[in-house]
Amino acid sequence: MGSFSIWHLLILGAIVLVMFGGRGKVSDLMGDFGKGINSFKKGLADGKEEQRTISAEASATAANKDKVSA
Repeated sequence: MGSFSIWHLLILGAIVLVMFGGRGKVSDLMGDFGKGINSFKKGLADGKEEQRTISAEASATAANKDKVSA
């Protein structure tokens, strides 16, 4: 009742084979998943780079205002 028999495992294996096709679709799926993660990380890095540029421009603008008012 609490353990799996060989029949349970065979049926589960057949279901997985039908769902994923058995011809490298799982590896393709994982490859696409990996590409998605890399794109996400690249997007985060680009966002940090934009923030640095914006903060540098803001501090330069503030410095220029101080020079003009002095």
